[in-house]
Amino acid sequence: MKLNRVRYFSPVLTILICCISIAFAVGAEAAQSSFPDWIELSPHGPPPARSYLAMTYDPVSGKIIAFGGFDGTGYLNDTWSFDGTNWTQIATQSAPPARAAAQMTYDSVAQKVVLFGGYDGTNRLGDTWLWDGTTLQWTQATPAHQPTPVTGPMLFPDPNGRADLFGGFDGQFYQLTMWQWSGFDWTQLFPPKVPFARSSAAVATNTSTGQVVMFGGLGDVNPNNTWTYDGTTWTLQSPAVQPLLVYAASAAFDPGQQGVVLFGGGSGGVDQNTTWLWDQVGDTWTQLSTAQSPPAREGAGMTYDTALGRVILFGGQDNNGYFNDTWELIPTPTPTPRPTATPRSRPTPHPRP
Repeated sequence: MKLNRVRYFSPVLTILICCISIAFAVGAEAAQSSFPDWIELSPHGPPPARSYLAMTYDPVSGKIIAFGGFDGTGYLNDTWSFDGTNWTQIATQSAPPARAAAQMTYDSVAQKVVLFGGYDGTNRLGDTWLWDGTTLQWTQATPAHQPTPVTGPMLFPDPNGRADLFGGFDGQFYQLTMWQWSGFDWTQLFPPKVPFARSSAAVATNTSTGQVVMFGGLGDVNPNNTWTYDGTTWTLQSPAVQPLLVYAASAAFDPGQQGVVLFGGGSGGVDQNTTWLWDQVGDTWTQLSTAQSPPAREGAGMTYDTALGRVILFGGQDNNGYFNDTWELIPTPTPTPRPTATPRSRPTPHPRP
């Protein structure tokens, strides 16, 4: 399944001893800061290759949950979990119908994962499914109200903990409506300002500050912009630097990096492998220089695994095929400044034991 760009898409006993005076260039807290790097994992039993899957972390089960996608020949409806070492296919009594380009996120109030939308090869889908991390089962919800059936919607945690939905593509029009899951029904929200209509944008919520960040995507009106949401309204940002316009990029909030990480995505038919970080303080994007990187791709699943303390990426596709590799973004310790030794004379009261 390939989305195409659409228009604006570290004493000796003596009379004297040298006492070392340590002078650090950074404080203890700053010394623990880090630069990230991508590491490819070798987990047991990974899912078959696929792209445009739905993937998120489920705090209830303490594992990453992945669902569906497209493998080049058909649409999938299998459910998988990842614990940092093993991928495991979960046998469920029922499951959402096969689809790709659906999205899901965790609702911390309802304590369920919410899945919505997608495409089955014929239709854009508008059904809502709930994943229970206790029973490890899917349940189809029967809301009285629901968003328009779309592919590529953006689902993300609202600052209040609920699951929010924005946009998507209904086959004719890109959407700019916003909805919130109440636990049993969808309620349309009407922020004073909303982003331009789009689908397949990169979106993630900084759960430390409550700021949602959304970038790029596909749309009729230029989607080459960065928007933030504070739980009340959306704000169009004007960063000094930002990524190349991409669609179907992957995004996740990384507490270790203190920001939202964006990876890959398609741009005019050319897939990318750059890694970016949204700096909320400076309201700008910073490209991260990593020693390694996953190959360029679009449609990968990416989420922050709280149990592992890592951003995990799986799957996706490029022009040559589909991936089933698993990567983690890890911190690489900042080199500790060497101490500066300043000789100083003082009597030694007694020898060291």
